[in-house]
Amino acid sequence: MENAAILATLEREFALVPDTAKVLVVGLGTTGVSVARFLQKLGINFAIADSRNKPQLLDEFAQEMPDVPVFTGGFDEAAFQVATHLVVSPGVSLLERSIVKAVANGSKIMGDIDLFAAAVNVPIIAITGSNGKSTVTTMLGDMLKDAGIKAGIGGNLGTPALDLLDEHNQMYALELSSFQLERTSILRAAAATVLNISADHLDRHADMAEYASEKHKVFNGQGVMVINIDDPVVNRMQEKSRDTLTFSINGLADFHLAFKQGIEYLMYEDTPLMPLLALPLEGRHNAANALSALALGMAVGLNTQTMCKSLQKFKGLAHRMQRVAEIRGVTWVNDSKATNIGACIAALQGYERKVVLIAGGDAKGADMSELTPVIKAKTKGVVLMGKDAPLIEQALNGCVPVVLVKNMVQAVQAAAVLATAGESVLLSPACASLDQYKNYQDRGDKFANAVMALLA
Repeated sequence: MENAAILATLEREFALVPDTAKVLVVGLGTTGVSVARFLQKLGINFAIADSRNKPQLLDEFAQEMPDVPVFTGGFDEAAFQVATHLVVSPGVSLLERSIVKAVANGSKIMGDIDLFAAAVNVPIIAITGSNGKSTVTTMLGDMLKDAGIKAGIGGNLGTPALDLLDEHNQMYALELSSFQLERTSILRAAAATVLNISADHLDRHADMAEYASEKHKVFNGQGVMVINIDDPVVNRMQEKSRDTLTFSINGLADFHLAFKQGIEYLMYEDTPLMPLLALPLEGRHNAANALSALALGMAVGLNTQTMCKSLQKFKGLAHRMQRVAEIRGVTWVNDSKATNIGACIAALQGYERKVVLIAGGDAKGADMSELTPVIKAKTKGVVLMGKDAPLIEQALNGCVPVVLVKNMVQAVQAAAVLATAGESVLLSPACASLDQYKNYQDRGDKFANAVMALLA
């Protein structure tokens, strides 16, 4: 889109006029830097504020844009007071005192996804949910590529949305978090889904109702709604007047599972699309991910045969139900990306046989007792580590044997003692990683290294 058209949209939607606007970009992470580049291209003056003393990208940014004012080490009240518009990064709470005060004084809040929506005039597919959104977004990316469509794939996953902008792109598929949706008002996706809703980020959202309400914003506009009818909260988001495609792994829906002559298939209505066994991913929750990707692809006109071929060669994501090794008949699986209760429950429910679970970390204020029924049904024992390990042990109330350890090496060694041939050891922490690790990737890598050390 031409700059003039983007500026016209920003003026219409947010009263943002380059000559008079004073934009403050809040947060100097990858999203903040992508916003800065976008605003600079448009010729809009801005400054940056970050509460950290030395954000990781500060030096690199200062070299790239030496003339942009940057306020670090706490939020500078003066900078917020003069701002007409705040572009707040997802990692920053909107309840920060400086932000609340600025909004009360008339500042308008925007997110990077609003800026992105103002700059795009091709279809956007928007994917959110508590679990599975990275997998579904990546599946869709492969489907679009195999269909010969030039598409930008990213958002909360990988590349920030604004860095995906390319005049040659024919479509975009974006993974969106509740924090991105919370500060987004003009996104109108051609097709959108909320995959599921489970307890997550309750340290930043008041309660589950508010969290679900932020997720629901992905359906703004009149695009095709893709609805998981197995999730009661999501199912209630259906709107009768809207074009809708449904999916389910438990019952009948537009996209569902069914047996034909003894073989279980991914189905569209009465048509078998591909055998479930041809999907090269562990766990039945990945069947739900595949069905939702098929529905989203159909909503934007992709061919089902092409989509199924993409699914059959899908390798999965690192740290998401990733097989690390088989040692003495025990399969070791890395699901470090399971940073909340729902992801851990989904992973465990995908198993027929009992597993040894490694869990723990920062529970982010979630009620860990929700794990108890599935852990009792699906595990023979649990190894716990991290800040909230005692909290989880208390919630499990002796329903299975529990071993408390201090680090990943000890966790893997303890799990090796518990597991026997034919079983799996699953790292699916149900918690964030930052109490002990740089991120969930670092946690998953430490797990893989400790498993490989068993071989040695």
